[in-house]
Amino acid sequence: MNKIRKGDEVVVLAGRDKGKRGTVALRKDESYLMVDGVNMVKKHAKPNPLKGIAGGIVEKNMPIHQSNVAIFNAATGKADRVGIKLLADGKKVRVYKSSGDEIKAA
Repeated sequence: MNKIRKGDEVVVLAGRDKGKRGTVALRKDESYLMVDGVNMVKKHAKPNPLKGIAGGIVEKNMPIHQSNVAIFNAATGKADRVGIKLLADGKKVRVYKSSGDEIKAA
């Protein structure tokens, strides 16, 4: 079970974007996430007339490692860790470590 999923609001803990908040757009693989507005880089793109790409310098969103982000707890207004809790019916749910409240699925 992934502790951070698509649609979760996260806070960046490390790197040049430390402190920024964003929403997880997608999971690239087991350990990398694409977060909206975080880890933006400038890339040099070649023009491609067949695809309609003009070329030049474009800003692109790059993946960030999941260890560098933490889920945002709206109740406290801070970053929080995620735990897994087993319910009586055998179902697993994600909870905030600080309060034990269940994380609502986005």
